[in-house]
Amino acid sequence: MAVAHRVYAQALLEAAADQGRLAEVREQLGDFVAAIQASDELRLVLRNPQIEPHVKRDALEAALGEADPLVRNFLLLLAEKGRIAEVEEIQRELERLVALQARVLELELTTAIELSDDEAAEVVNQIEEASGRRVDATRSVDPDLIGGIVIQAGSQRLDASVRGRLEQLRQDLTARS
Repeated sequence: MAVAHRVYAQALLEAAADQGRLAEVREQLGDFVAAIQASDELRLVLRNPQIEPHVKRDALEAALGEADPLVRNFLLLLAEKGRIAEVEEIQRELERLVALQARVLELELTTAIELSDDEAAEVVNQIEEASGRRVDATRSVDPDLIGGIVIQAGSQRLDASVRGRLEQLRQDLTARS
């Protein structure tokens, strides 16, 4: 994560929060990033270092239409400063900062078989109780785990899978040989 991404995201977060428009700004910035991801032409224009910042700014002016003034000015500033190609990373950092501010713990639950919604809710509830934070969890399935669960929250990883236990046992046995 580049420091610039954090600085720009923090500045946008503070400005939007001060104006009471954080939800609208997040939504419109997310929509803009989705539009970039959907349009090869727009993405190529914004990411091409040979295109002058003022040309990118003009392309943005045309693309933004009736955007929220804060979002519009923010994106135009990114173009002016030569950072518009990094808008996707800045948007991800903004979402991370919002989650951090709201004390939301984002994590990924990986299991060997698909959890039912009730089972996943129970796991999430246990994590919320233990952490004292609201949890936003994504789920994935990895049959190679054999059984159990792996919980990834940022750089923290809790491996309570059968595969993880077998790997730990293998390491213990080879360390003693």
